[in-house]
Amino acid sequence: MTIAQHDHVQLLGSSVSRRSFLYQVAATACAAGTLSLRDLVTLEAAELKKQGKHLVVLWMAGGPSQFECFDPKTGTDSGGETKSIKTSVSGIQIAEGWDVTAKTMQDIALIRSMTNKEGSHPRATYQLHTGYAPTGSVKHPAFGCSLAKELANPDFDLPAVVSVGPTQGSAFLGVNFEPFVVDQPGSLPQNTRVVTDTDRYRRRLGVLNQLEDEFASRGGQQVVENHRQLYAKTAKMVTSSNLKAFQIDDEPQALKDRYGNSDFGRGCMLARRLVETGVTFVEVSMRGRMGNWDTHQDNFDRTRGLVADVDPGFGTLVSDLKDRGLLEKTVVLWIGEFGRTPKINPRGGRDHYPRVFNAAIAGGGIKGGQVIGASSKDGSDIVDNPVTPNDLFCTVCQALSVDAAKENMSPLGRPMKIVDGGTPVKKLFG
Repeated sequence: MTIAQHDHVQLLGSSVSRRSFLYQVAATACAAGTLSLRDLVTLEAAELKKQGKHLVVLWMAGGPSQFECFDPKTGTDSGGETKSIKTSVSGIQIAEGWDVTAKTMQDIALIRSMTNKEGSHPRATYQLHTGYAPTGSVKHPAFGCSLAKELANPDFDLPAVVSVGPTQGSAFLGVNFEPFVVDQPGSLPQNTRVVTDTDRYRRRLGVLNQLEDEFASRGGQQVVENHRQLYAKTAKMVTSSNLKAFQIDDEPQALKDRYGNSDFGRGCMLARRLVETGVTFVEVSMRGRMGNWDTHQDNFDRTRGLVADVDPGFGTLVSDLKDRGLLEKTVVLWIGEFGRTPKINPRGGRDHYPRVFNAAIAGGGIKGGQVIGASSKDGSDIVDNPVTPNDLFCTVCQALSVDAAKENMSPLGRPMKIVDGGTPVKKLFG
């Protein structure tokens, strides 16, 4: 056995990962002067993009009531008429109606101690998508877009970021990480069918390039560059065999039924298909038959309808990813912009309440079957292990092996971290 073979066997028999080994080798070369620091950073980035990690965000627009989701207060004035049910994990109970999710609880971690200060829908939505409070001078990129910049394979022919429903954009990160928005999950996106043969289509693009060259020569260089980047991405996508990932026609009917006959359920199935194909970040927004989670009135009836759409999609997505061996490299995050008041208002609703709310997270090395933090008996305060949005984002970064403190330069010359502050929740990793 050669020395190299011996070292390879020793590596395989140890707990050192391939990425750690390469990093150690590169660091040694860097110290010896045979590799520059810039080369080391490039090597590390390239290695990260090869790992095929993904993030799926299930966005609960409107602010879901924690009492009717994952922190029921049965038998109290705050809990109202909502009852709790057992889950697959002894000692963990969640609100009635979440039957599919309850059966998957061994793979899901609940955070009952999310806390924040933003109680306005637009401001809280912005912050829970970017990690930054909105300001007048800077447009921050969405968290998922920033992660895609670190994780996505630049040679992949589908968009790195896909959103079922409207979402926050990539801001100054550019066209390559701008979300591709899907309106009807389960069907091919509109205007993606090539109406002529591929060769003729490419010739037409050639004519377009000539016209753009003329425009660029007259001072429109930047406009042309952006336009070409967008067209190149689009052309790559519409001629790709991977485009069929957007269609769910070939899925077994039994599996479709498990996800649920709703836009949200189909969106969750689409998320699994896109992850399986290689898309880095997918967001699925809740757009139910009962509207969204902004339940200022008729909270209990409306919530039952919302849960009926969300529960099968969420629970089945987690179990489906696990069955296909994808959950270990895919983080699934369920969250909305804030919670709901412990006090039920005169209209039978609950109002905005950022002081206490819930999140659920699975995959990416997260230890399921546990609860992080706790709220008070009436649900009005956090009594254990408060978790801020930026703590949660740092946790996601750790699960995906991304440096949360990595900086991107804004157009104003300001370095901007992927996550500005926060600490990973260590207990989530067991």
